[in-house]
Amino acid sequence: MTWYLLLICLVGVERLAELVTARRHTRWSLARGGVEYGRGHYPAMVALHTALLAGCAVEPWAADRPFLPVFGWPALALALAAQGLRWWCIHTLGPRWNTRVLVVPGLPLVSSGPYRLLRHPNYVAVVLEGLALPLVHMAWLTALGFTVLNFALLRVRIRCEEGALNQGGGLRAPASVPASTTGSAR
Repeated sequence: MTWYLLLICLVGVERLAELVTARRHTRWSLARGGVEYGRGHYPAMVALHTALLAGCAVEPWAADRPFLPVFGWPALALALAAQGLRWWCIHTLGPRWNTRVLVVPGLPLVSSGPYRLLRHPNYVAVVLEGLALPLVHMAWLTALGFTVLNFALLRVRIRCEEGALNQGGGLRAPASVPASTTGSAR
């Protein structure tokens, strides 16, 4: 359990690094006329991601969940892969990446890195992590609860992003066109 708690703490530190990066990127976007969309759902997103980490720490201890290598090691590999995908997204978007929905008018959509393959690769990372991280130590209630609530939140978030890109002039093709054709600004 000690190693798992260390992992959760490291993911928490990674989240803080994301927030520092997002604040710097917010200043960059606003200085270039960026417009924020979807402020209303942002607190729910922060609360859900905080609850994920708390659930990962509490459920295995409170419910006496064991580490089962047959599930734990593959789940750890998926959780680490999700982190890799997330930081690939951050690197690809550079100062345009954010935890908020910010659109800088006039910038073209990004169509390199993971965005040449997927329309919303960062959300793929979030979904993978939300399933895998709790299952490293069999916190299946946390995995289930996060996944259900996250799908509801992602419906709102992706709709918000697509609308923001349409309003901001950044989306030049319908959302149904594959990412390899249109790219993405996220």
